[in-house]
Amino acid sequence: MVVRESIRSYQKNTLSIKESSDELNQPFVTTTAFIARAPRSRTLRDYLALAFATWGVGYAPLAPGTFGSAVGVGIYLLLQTASAQVSAYGLAHGWSLDLISSLRMALMLLLVTMLTIVGVWAASRTEKLLGRKDPGVVVVDEVAGQLIAFLFVPMNSGWWVIILGFIAFRLFDIWKPYPIRRLESLESGLGIMADDVLAGVYAAILISFATTIYLFL
Repeated sequence: MVVRESIRSYQKNTLSIKESSDELNQPFVTTTAFIARAPRSRTLRDYLALAFATWGVGYAPLAPGTFGSAVGVGIYLLLQTASAQVSAYGLAHGWSLDLISSLRMALMLLLVTMLTIVGVWAASRTEKLLGRKDPGVVVVDEVAGQLIAFLFVPMNSGWWVIILGFIAFRLFDIWKPYPIRRLESLESGLGIMADDVLAGVYAAILISFATTIYLFL
């Protein structure tokens, strides 16, 4: 009896169930330390962390991760519209296409970097607030990963590239080929963000090859 109670106590303090922001991913047990729930009285930073971690769509009853990816697609489309306006302005003022392309890439990388860094903080704080490992409401990782998937997409690409990018990222995020799943074992928000960042990189590589073949033909 004493041995059984000791085992239960050990499991409670050393094992936690990792959730998923998409129902197609099955939860699994990780060997991370038990996450203590934060005090009930929440601060402004707590609410900012929750808002940034969930983007509102994290509370969707079905497949919140897919909705998070859709948010990433929406942000990318807004960036495409802004890029078109900047390109028109630049060409009218004698900017070269190389400069415009370089500026667009620099801004995309800056956005993804900032989104990932703040996402690590927001996801870590949300874990403590909810007292759960990688809570399903956190979708900022899908938002960042989806944007990474579009990093190398040429300007004025057709809708087929957008659709392919969305499908490719969701595929890699759900399938989790090596070593994506191993990155989930990293501590707190870093583990939440890292696996989707790599899934986005895999999707970006696939899209780059697809667009290159399309343009060559």
